[in-house]
Amino acid sequence: MKIAITGCNGGVGRRVVRWVLKEGHIAVGADCVIAHDTDFYNNPAFSFHPVDLKDFDATLKVFEGCDAIIQLAAFPHPMDFKTKVHNDNVVITWNVLRAAAELGINRVALASSVNVLRGVFGTEPVFHYFPIDENHPCEPDEPYGLSKLISEMQANTIVRRYPSMRVASIRIHKFVPTRARAYRQDYSRVRGDLWGYVQMDSAADAFLRAVTVEMDHWTGHETFFITAPQLAADEDWLELKEKYFPNVPIKPGWVESGTKGFFDCSKAERLLGWVHTDYA
Repeated sequence: MKIAITGCNGGVGRRVVRWVLKEGHIAVGADCVIAHDTDFYNNPAFSFHPVDLKDFDATLKVFEGCDAIIQLAAFPHPMDFKTKVHNDNVVITWNVLRAAAELGINRVALASSVNVLRGVFGTEPVFHYFPIDENHPCEPDEPYGLSKLISEMQANTIVRRYPSMRVASIRIHKFVPTRARAYRQDYSRVRGDLWGYVQMDSAADAFLRAVTVEMDHWTGHETFFITAPQLAADEDWLELKEKYFPNVPIKPGWVESGTKGFFDCSKAERLLGWVHTDYA
């Protein structure tokens, strides 16, 4: 399969390109940033295209001949909490989706984020129940989370008009090489992250699965939380919940285990066949 990866020179993008190549696919990298220290540039199955994805015509051109798109190009945090992150992220994602529709590319995965919730970037984290699943309300109060939520709305819109398209919004958590790298000392300050993470290669696996699983597995647009079941913390998740979120209810039937964590990723397992792995 010939797969375009936007934002290929970013932290997530590099890991996804390597995973795509490892699995035997052709990778078409697109980015406005040019890298000079990336090993896969010498791989004959990889080609790089410098492109400003805010330019629709340029975006359209780079995707010609591709079978699928993994859209990772975006600012990864709110920066100054003003306009650029929101505006650029929203325009880029729409251009990618609309170009896919124009070219008849029916397999698309978008990099969304756990920050569609009101989490670590918000003024105060707000959670309605644990474990968090894809039905949980999305109520960001900052521009980065809003841009990701709008990208999901864009995906809903594009599949209504182009029902042959299938789009997965991959809501990844803190993207780290090892669980140890996700540990943060100030538990209170990072409580909006729910002490979560996703191992880099495991996240890359989720993106690739989203565009390669058989089309009859699911249709339209679906969102997926992609997080590790373990916490980057030494305490039991129930202990952390009672300390920091004592009034948030736990859904009936959730196994109260110290390794379960705050997120329910069973939808990703059911539809993508994805299970988190802490790759070395």
